Amino acid sequence: MADENQGELTARLTPILDRYEGRRGVLVSLLQDVQAEFGFLEEKVMSTVAEALKLPLSHLYGVTSFYSQFYFKPRGKHIVRVCTGTACHIRGAPAIQARLEDELGICAGETTEDLVFTLETVNCVGCCALAPVVTVNDRVLNRREQRKLSGWIREQRAP
Repeated sequence: MADENQGELTARLTPILDRYEGRRGVLVSLLQDVQAEFGFLEEKVMSTVAEALKLPLSHLYGVTSFYSQFYFKPRGKHIVRVCTGTACHIRGAPAIQARLEDELGICAGETTEDLVFTLETVNCVGCCALAPVVTVNDRVLNRREQRKLSGWIREQRAP
């Protein structure tokens, strides 16, 4: 069974590795493509990439842990982010975050067990005039749109 899994892993990685073969300075781009293929960078995938590139695994982890765009755990289908910048904080972001944590049953930085939602906080979305701001899959929701969020969450969880 382990050989089958390794075979599938190799089959999924080979086109990505081939696309970057012989090119220099492309490690971040390569890892972005690997993450796009697998959804996150699990250890088995990272080890296979390091071996293929003839790089120490620690080098790959050094690069990926530097950038906040890389993830080492599965993420939800829907990414919900609460802006915690100054304007949003003053206008109620902590209460919004608490409500979302309660509704989703997770804390910020976590993903629901069903992999439908990941809840995150961000320092600033850059929409201070709309504060407090929540984004869902990179769509900015102002306060009025956030009122519909609970219903949308229930819809996404419906079978």
